[in-house]
Amino acid sequence: MMDGNRLRRAVVLLMAVMVWIGQQQIKAQRSYEPHFSIGVKGGATLSNVAFSPDIEQSMLQGLVMGVSARYTEERFFGLIAEINIEQRGWKEVFDETSFDYSRKLTYIQLPLLTHIYFGSDKFKGFVNLGPSVSYMISETTDANFDYSNPSEVEGFPIENRHVNQMSMPVKNKFDYGILAGAGMELIIKKKHSVLLEGRYYYGLGNIFASSKKDEFAASRGTSIQISIGYMFHIK
Repeated sequence: MMDGNRLRRAVVLLMAVMVWIGQQQIKAQRSYEPHFSIGVKGGATLSNVAFSPDIEQSMLQGLVMGVSARYTEERFFGLIAEINIEQRGWKEVFDETSFDYSRKLTYIQLPLLTHIYFGSDKFKGFVNLGPSVSYMISETTDANFDYSNPSEVEGFPIENRHVNQMSMPVKNKFDYGILAGAGMELIIKKKHSVLLEGRYYYGLGNIFASSKKDEFAASRGTSIQISIGYMFHIK
């Protein structure tokens, strides 16, 4: 698998290429008409945390909802700014036992995305890509055992397992990363449209302390978002 540094370099390179393509397409147009839209969206997330050393996990379900503003040129290229509430975190796996543990972190998320689109006046496909910053505003833990003292829990599979992350406080509430998404837009009577989009978020920051003396060298949040949205075209 591609390591974190290589993945980050690949994502940054892809962003640069897409922005350059968009700029060239705009320069190639002899005339254009700008458009501005605002909208809302809601959907679901599936998330985990990329720990190093690794923690056995499954995907944690959560919610995403927010508002957006989109500026586009007549053809191909635009920008999107959003304010979202997103839930992400992790759910641990305990093979062949009845133990359950999950930790859900709720963020205010602020993406700024390059928007590249194609299609007709009725139906468009699009790709969104860009940076995102987030700030954690709350967290909840759901467990059916005393996760603050798992060594005293009868039958808990503690051997060869990291357990401190279950009660460890979040060190860094501020998070940042890269968002990439693709979707489709159905335009209704020019002023209204409905969107369906899937996104992947790759966090570049660690939620826990990550110095050499700390337990985890990495604890980066990742998530998959599936959302449906509505846009009103002001201009």
